[in-house]
Amino acid sequence: MRRALVSVTNKDGIVEFCQGLVQLGFEIVSTGGTLSKLQEAGIAAIAIDDVTGFPEILDGRVKTLHPKVHGGLLFRRDLPEHVATVQEHDIQPIDLVCVNLYEFEKALKAGKPMEDMIENIDIGGPSMIRSAAKNFKDVLIVTDPADYPSVLDALQEKTDDENFRLNLAYKAFSTTGAYDAMISRYFAGVVGDDFPDILNISLKKSEHLRYGENSQQRANAYVDGFVQESLLDYEQLNGKEISFNNVNDLYGAIAVVREFGDQIVTAAIKHSTPCGVAIAETGYESYMKAYKADPQSIFGGIVAVNYKIDKATALEMKKIFLEIVAAPDFDDDALEVLRTKKNLRVLKLNNLGARDAKYDIKYLEGKVLVQDINTKMIDEMKVVTHAKPTQEQLSDMEFGMKVVKFVKSNAICIVKNGVTLAIGGGQTSRVWALENAIHNNPDKDFHGAVLASDAFFPFNDCVQVAVDAGMTSIIQPGGSVRDQDSIDLCNEHNIPMVFSGFRHFRH
Repeated sequence: MRRALVSVTNKDGIVEFCQGLVQLGFEIVSTGGTLSKLQEAGIAAIAIDDVTGFPEILDGRVKTLHPKVHGGLLFRRDLPEHVATVQEHDIQPIDLVCVNLYEFEKALKAGKPMEDMIENIDIGGPSMIRSAAKNFKDVLIVTDPADYPSVLDALQEKTDDENFRLNLAYKAFSTTGAYDAMISRYFAGVVGDDFPDILNISLKKSEHLRYGENSQQRANAYVDGFVQESLLDYEQLNGKEISFNNVNDLYGAIAVVREFGDQIVTAAIKHSTPCGVAIAETGYESYMKAYKADPQSIFGGIVAVNYKIDKATALEMKKIFLEIVAAPDFDDDALEVLRTKKNLRVLKLNNLGARDAKYDIKYLEGKVLVQDINTKMIDEMKVVTHAKPTQEQLSDMEFGMKVVKFVKSNAICIVKNGVTLAIGGGQTSRVWALENAIHNNPDKDFHGAVLASDAFFPFNDCVQVAVDAGMTSIIQPGGSVRDQDSIDLCNEHNIPMVFSGFRHFRH
C-alpha cells in the first residue's frame, strides 16, 4: 500500500484531498492538528509517533525529524543498497508528502512579538519538503492546496510522470526558498542590518502583463511579500489588461499624489514623467487645473488622484483618451460613466499612503543596484538672497519640489498657485531642460511663477533664463561651487532664492 504523509498549516481542502488519496489506495500518516481534523472526518490516519516509535516532543518542535520519516522519503527505489538499508531498519516508503508551512508571513503582518515570530519558524516542514523534492522521481511533493485536484487526477489517470513530479519539486523548492528569504529579512530588521551582505528578496507573481516596455518583450508583475502595504495595491474595476509601462507610469502618478498628504491633488503622468499636477479645494477643480496645465501631453496618459471621483469629474475625464484613472474610491455614477469606455483601466487604490517598501532596486543584467527609497524632501528652506519669499511663493516652492522629484533628470518644474505651468526633464543640460519647458508652452504666462530644480545650478544661466521669462522666485538644492554666481544674479534682479538642501536626481 502506498503511503502519504500529510501535515499542513493551511487546512483548506485537506480532508477532501486525503479522502481522494484513500480512494486511490493510500495510507495516510499525519501529525498534530492535521491528524485530528482527518480523524474527525472519519479518515483512518496513522499518528506520526506510531510510525517513528517516538512521541512528539518539545511542544511539537520535534515530530517528523526522524530516520523513519526521512529514510522513507530519501531512499532511491532504483538502488538495491538503498532498498536493502530501509528494509534492514524497518523503514516504510513514503510515496507522497503534503506539507505547507507555519504562517511566518501572517505572523509578521500581524506584528507579532519576536518570541511568537520564532515559534512560527517551521523546521520539520521545510525538511520534509526538501527531502521529498530531492527525491521527486519516487516521491510526490505537494505544497499548494491549489494543486490538490491536479495531483488526484494525475494519480487516477497514472499521468504522474517524471515531468509532473519535477514541476511539483520545482514549486516546492521555490516555496522553501521564499520562506527562508522572509525569515532572513525579518532577522535583518531585528539586528538593524539595512544592507546585508546577502540580501534575500523573494517575489511572487501577482499578474500577467500584456507586454513589456515594447510589444516584443514579455512581462509579469511580482509582489514582495515582505512589504505589508504596497503603494501599488489596486483593484481593477474596468478596462483591458495592464501592461508593463502602465504599471511603471502608475507608480509615478501615485507616488506624486502621495507626496501631498491631505491636500486634494491630481497628477497626470506621461511616459513616467508628470505632465500636469494641481492642488485645489475640490477634486473637480484639481482635475481641471491639472488637465489645462498640459492638455496635449495628458492625452494617452495616466491620471491618479487622492480623492473620491464624482460624476462631474468622471464626465470630464471621459472626454479624452486616458490609459488609466486611479483613485482611492469612486461614486457609483462616476464609475458608471468611466465604464462606458471599455478599454479605460479604472483602478481602485487600496494603500495610497503606504510607506512600507524599503528599497529602490534596479536590475542591470545581473548587477543589482539597491538604494533607500527617496523619502526625504527638504532639509531646510534656507533663503540665500536679500529678497525674502512670500508665503505664497514658499507654498509654490514646496509644491514644485514635490513634483520635480518625480521628473527625469535633469529636471525643471515651473509652478504658480499650486499648478504646474511647465515641466522639463530628461535633458543632459539643466538649462536645456528649462528652455524646453518654456519653449514647449508658448501660451503660458510665466510672470510671477516659481522655478524648481531637482539639482543645483552649475552656472547662473538658469537664473537668467528664468528672469527673462518673468519668473520671480527660485528653489534649488544648492551645493555648487559656483552657487554665489546664481545668488548674485538673483540679488541683482531682487528675486528670492531658497536652497532646499536635498537634490532629487531621477535616472
